Amino acid sequence: MLKGIHHAAIICSDYQKSKHFYVDILGLAIIAENYREARDSFKLDLQLPDGSQVELFSFPSPPPRPSFPEAQGLRHLAFTVSSVEAFVEYLHTQGVVVEPIRVDEYTGRKFTFFQDPDGLPLELYEG
Repeated sequence: MLKGIHHAAIICSDYQKSKHFYVDILGLAIIAENYREARDSFKLDLQLPDGSQVELFSFPSPPPRPSFPEAQGLRHLAFTVSSVEAFVEYLHTQGVVVEPIRVDEYTGRKFTFFQDPDGLPLELYEG
């Protein structure tokens, strides 16, 4: 039986820029950082407070992510926050553009979207 989601893997175009975004702005904790010489690739393991993880990869010349209109496959990554408003205010202080806050018509919970440095859609979901 599945017990949960262990991690989501993200391939970035600018490793240092994405590392700064996920570590310094979003506040994910670094578990391990490895340079894989054979692949000319970094692998950065990051952890959220609930134990879930994000793996951040760099590869030479990765193709851009198809997005608008959305392509098949993983649509976005959603993070749970205590207060969407508070986190949005914080993101604004960091220069991150955030969509207007909406309310989930089925759960009544607040949510919104923003993007990482490569345009990957990220969601904040109040919970």
